[in-house]
Amino acid sequence: MAYRIGIISDTHGLLRREALCRLAGVDHIVHGGDIGLPNVIDELRRIAPVTAVKGNVDIGAWAHEYAYTELVQLAGRSIYVLHDLKTLRIDPVTSGIDVVVSGHSHVPKIETRDNVLFVNPGSAGRRRFKLPITLATLEVTPGGLRPKIHDLGEGP
Repeated sequence: MAYRIGIISDTHGLLRREALCRLAGVDHIVHGGDIGLPNVIDELRRIAPVTAVKGNVDIGAWAHEYAYTELVQLAGRSIYVLHDLKTLRIDPVTSGIDVVVSGHSHVPKIETRDNVLFVNPGSAGRRRFKLPITLATLEVTPGGLRPKIHDLGEGP
């Protein structure tokens, strides 16, 4: 049986119906920052437990409860979460990290470096430039990690 993780970032205060539908049924949600408004996390918590980090737009009293980085253990895997990958200050390999989740660029990307999976789910908030509106899922199975980017459509 797979453990399913929803990965979302850069909502900027907008939580689309399409995102909620795509995340339905996941076991845990990771938010890579630029949450925008506290109600975004409240809505996500109605689906599954949430691990979230603060991004550069997350200011104000509500954002104080979020750290800039989080390390979470899910389904026997170590997942390091931060908003901007350029601020990564640890070596994931020597730290025993299996997955690094980031956001910030709004560009969805999945890559493996030195047996560490890097996932940027892209932006699920308002469209910026001509970038797609996306999020990601990660299935943790006995056979390994299966990440996937999901396009949420053509909204504004």
